[in-house]
Parts: sequence; C-alpha cells; structure tokens
Amino acid sequence: MTQAAGAGPRVVLVGPPGSGKSTVAHALGERWQLAVRDTDADVERTAGKPIAEIFVDDGEPHFRALERDAVAAALGDHDGVLALGGGAVLHADTRAALAAYRARGGAVVFLDVTLAHAAPRVGFNQSRPLLLGNPRARWQALMEERRPVYEEVATLRVLTDGLRPADVAVAVEDGLTALRVGDGPAAVTEEER
Repeated sequence: MTQAAGAGPRVVLVGPPGSGKSTVAHALGERWQLAVRDTDADVERTAGKPIAEIFVDDGEPHFRALERDAVAAALGDHDGVLALGGGAVLHADTRAALAAYRARGGAVVFLDVTLAHAAPRVGFNQSRPLLLGNPRARWQALMEERRPVYEEVATLRVLTDGLRPADVAVAVEDGLTALRVGDGPAAVTEEER
C-alpha cells in the first residue's frame, strides 16, 4: 500500500511539551524510512531565531501566526512524519486543516504524558516561554486547557509514560494498524513494519 501523491504526511504527532513528539517522529521516520519535519523548527528557521526569542521580541500572537503558517505548509507539502508544536492545535485554522487531513485518510496521533514523566523530559528549569513562573503548575494548566483539543483532533492516543521512543513508535504503528488506517497517508506497509 502506498501513499497517494499530495495526500500529506504519513502521520502527524501532537501533544504537550515532554510527550516526545520530536523524538518519536525521528524514531518513526527511521522505522519507516521517511523524512521527519517539526513545525517548531520550521518556525525558528522562518524567524531566524529560537522560539523563546520570538516570544520575547515579537510576542506570542506573532509566534502563533508563524506556527499556523508552518503547519498549513507542512500539511500540504510534507509526506513523511510531522511533529507539531504543543500549542499548534489551539488555532481554529489548524484544527480545520487537521480535520481535512484526517478526512483524506491521514492519522493524527496524540502523544499523551503525565506531569511526572514530562518533567524530566522537558527540564522545567530550561527557558520555555509558556512555562515561566511555576513551570509544573503552568504545564498542568496548559494540559488541562489543551487535553480536550488534543483528543478532538486525534485519530489515536498513545500514552508515552515510561516508554522509550522506539517503544512509542511501535505503539503508534500498532495503533494505526489496529485502526485500519491503511488506505490514506497513514498506511503502514508490511515492508515498513
């Protein structure tokens, strides 16, 4: 089974900071021999500076506009594994684009994680603009706000707690196979397994 030309990414990963989106994207890309794209990296490349600096210099609304554009571009022209920034799903245009992608047979995977497992991955002492102040409380508040949106856009939810990236990649692959998302962009062939 092959992916239809122009159908979009094989799979899109969404979830909060610390869920492993970028790392799992690379593990899936390696498993499936596909290119990997991360919209946070696209935003940084477009802006010519790190996300933290975009927030400080230009503000969150500017960052969100760049992020929305990066997601739209990636959904249109990337055919590998795509990882979205944690807050990308908050914009209505992005949710609509993900719904259209899913309607074409695409799969959106919500990589879920608990605070206990996200904390060591995120390193709450690092500079993350949305986690300033009390990072653990901010992460928890962000997750409470975002969880319903992640669940709304997702085809599949995979809990990453205590799993290595390679194990999460297998869980994603198995979940997609179980859902029989085999006719669209998320199709996994036997050769890729």
